[in-house]
Amino acid sequence: MTAVVKINIDELDNNFVEHLKREFAHASLEIRVHDQEDAASAFAEGDFWNLIELLDWSEEEDDAKVVEPVIQALERLPLAHIYRFADLLSEKLWYLDTKQHAQVFLDDPEEEGYLSVDDFLYARCAVVANGREYYEAVLADPSRMPVDFTFEPLLFVAMTAYQRKTGKQFIALPAFNYETYSNKKGWE
Repeated sequence: MTAVVKINIDELDNNFVEHLKREFAHASLEIRVHDQEDAASAFAEGDFWNLIELLDWSEEEDDAKVVEPVIQALERLPLAHIYRFADLLSEKLWYLDTKQHAQVFLDDPEEEGYLSVDDFLYARCAVVANGREYYEAVLADPSRMPVDFTFEPLLFVAMTAYQRKTGKQFIALPAFNYETYSNKKGWE
């Protein structure tokens, strides 16, 4: 059973928490805090791609230096924006998680039909890291999926920005499960 409970933070008290414990004793709980920001200050798709454009490819020999400008920009934003960045990244990776996009790996004669779930995920990260135009081109034409480059560090940008901003570990489930084979419809 899945239940969605919306409550104003001011109404959250020990009685409510105890009620949840009794009602959903063995369930897991996900908490999402929605700021009452006005629409103009919300983190949108364009903001996500603007941050991706900050990747410093002149430092291509050191992945940490490539992602550093994005991390620095993201850690200056509200926490809700860091979570939204992570959610948008998960969505982009999920949409690329299809049999058609993986086919370039499966057709590789050196791999003999083997698909490394990690390499495929990291290749999807590289697609996103190369910007909106490239992402949309690969999304529309799976044969353009790269087999020769990956970019795993993109997965850790939100986590690192959050840790620097708060001094705490980033604990969040992304909006989309981006692990290979998670997009069930894409693998039909």
